[in-house]
Amino acid sequence: MNRLNLLLFFCLLLFFSLTSCRRPPLSITSPDPSKDTGECVILLHGMARSSDSMEKIELALTKTGYHVVNLDYPSTGEKIEILADRYLPPAIEKCEQLARTKIHFVTHSLGGIIVRRRLREKKPEKLGRVVMLSPPNQGSEVTDALKEWWLYSRLNGPAGQQLGTAPDSLPNRLGPVDYPVGIITGDTHAFFDFWLSSYFKGKNDGKVSVNRAKVDGMSDFLVVHESHPFIMNADEVISATLFFLKNGFFPNP
Repeated sequence: MNRLNLLLFFCLLLFFSLTSCRRPPLSITSPDPSKDTGECVILLHGMARSSDSMEKIELALTKTGYHVVNLDYPSTGEKIEILADRYLPPAIEKCEQLARTKIHFVTHSLGGIIVRRRLREKKPEKLGRVVMLSPPNQGSEVTDALKEWWLYSRLNGPAGQQLGTAPDSLPNRLGPVDYPVGIITGDTHAFFDFWLSSYFKGKNDGKVSVNRAKVDGMSDFLVVHESHPFIMNADEVISATLFFLKNGFFPNP
C-alpha cells in the first residue's frame, strides 16, 4: 500500500466533510402548486458527506413536482442501526405530512443501507419506490482492507466499520428487498480513488464494486460511467432517477 496515496485519500475525505455548509437536519422544499404530484421524496446522503451533496437532485425533484425532505444526519457518528432508527423516522414523518399519495427514497452510498435497515423493521404506509446510487449492498472491499487503519476508523466512524463484505456484515444480514428498488452504480473512479481500484477484481466506482451494489429483489439495475463521489450530480443519473420514480424501471439505454 502506498502510504502517500492513502494520506491523500483521507485528506480529500476530510475536505468533503469539512467544506460542506451544513443545513438544518431536515431541509424541506415544495414544488410549484401547479406541478404538485402529491408525492414526497426523502434524500439520504452518503458517508462523510452532507445534505448539500444531494442539492442538485433535490432541485430536479422539486421542479418535477415532488415535495423533498433532504435529511442531514451524522453519518460518521453512530452505527447504522442508530442512524436508521433515530434520524430517519423524523424525515418519514415529515414526508407523511406532505404526501397525499406516495413516499419515495433516493439515497447515495451509505444512505441506501440505512433505508434498507429501516424498511426491514417498518415501512411507511405510503411507501413508493427507492432509488439507490452506488450502494454497498453487499459491502465494500475498501472497508475490508482499511477498517483497521486508525485514520479510516476516525473519519468514517462506527458505520464505516459495518460495511465489509463478510457474510455476517450488516448489509449482508439485511436480506432481500420486498419493495420497488432501482439501483444506479458507476464503473469508473475519481482521480483521487485510482489506487483503491487495486482492491477490486472487477468493475467498480472506486468505493463499491458493480456486482456488490446489487441486492436480491431489486426491480432494475443501471451501470453508468460515473464515480462514487459524484454520481448523484450526473444529468444522466438524475434523469434515470426521475424516470424510475415515475415508472418503476429505468429507461432503455
